[in-house]
Amino acid sequence: MTGARDIGWLADRQDIANVLARHSRGVDRADADLLASCYHDDAFVDYRFFTGGASEFVAILSEAQKAGPVTLHRTGQMWTETDGERAISESYVMAYASSAGAQGPATQHLICGRYLDRHEKRSGHWRLTQRNYVLDTSLNWDGGLPLPGVGSLGSQLPTGGHGAADAGIALLAQAYARNRTKGSKPMTHSEQTIDAVISRQQIADVTMAYCRGVDRADPHLLSEVFHEDASVVSGVFNGNGRDFASEICRLVESAYEQTFHSIANQWIEVEGDGAVGETYVIAVSTSRGDEKTDTLTGGRYVDRFERRDGRWAIADRTFVLDWARSEPSTRDMTGGMYAALDLHGCRGKDDPVYAFRSQRTD
Repeated sequence: MTGARDIGWLADRQDIANVLARHSRGVDRADADLLASCYHDDAFVDYRFFTGGASEFVAILSEAQKAGPVTLHRTGQMWTETDGERAISESYVMAYASSAGAQGPATQHLICGRYLDRHEKRSGHWRLTQRNYVLDTSLNWDGGLPLPGVGSLGSQLPTGGHGAADAGIALLAQAYARNRTKGSKPMTHSEQTIDAVISRQQIADVTMAYCRGVDRADPHLLSEVFHEDASVVSGVFNGNGRDFASEICRLVESAYEQTFHSIANQWIEVEGDGAVGETYVIAVSTSRGDEKTDTLTGGRYVDRFERRDGRWAIADRTFVLDWARSEPSTRDMTGGMYAALDLHGCRGKDDPVYAFRSQRTD
């Protein structure tokens, strides 16, 4: 896949990814103007606790954010499908928030969900036209260190804030100012370079499909991630990739109430029809049973990819474990701040993403 049209496809996806990243910045900084810039004027949102016009949502959310502690929304794998000047996307988001208790220390929340979004390109600019929020799981811990003063580093680090009080605002302004002195010159790229750039995005799509396949327990989608002779070393299963697809889906159905795989800082190096990559992953899971356990697992996927008949897929995958944390479950899907978030993720075709995708960009 090469050519000007394909570079345009990639540029559209990157523009949409920037909009999604700006949205998270707008929420965390309580910046109404930045948040509003992510939506077209007629956009509609459904966060369950609010359903209606995006402009009203922006005003309500930014004021609510100003009144509370700093949050951090980590928007991860952004799986986007474009159709001309319209697009849909599914994005995984891990949101950190804290809330003060009536007595005693604050409660820290790690909220895991997904954005199901529609986008349109108008007058050359991609913006959101519709957003639905899906809650997948949450972890809730009593206590914790308030900002500023995160351990021994607190006095040495800039800290997050709202609006102009955020250290990042000044840092970004400084970076913009320094870049204005650099100038620019026309650039040309070889077909090999263009092919590698596009291949990296296609490979990234493969890794995102893996996460959805496991979390939705979708063996058909998961099997397409692997070539027929692929090998997998994952600890719970070592063997053929297509067999792994069936076995892991059975495992997550039987052993876990929920899984949530959030991937980030992905490195991919392409050479012709082969590629290698390393992808960091944080997996959140809650076991079934009378004494449920929440587990946070941090690790990396070390992959070898091959392009066969124009299709990139995994040829070899090994999971490398870096850290893990397990404790009695604090998962909450219905109480307190979660009560209104009643659109929940689930396994199989009943998950909201399947109906969303079936509608495409109509």
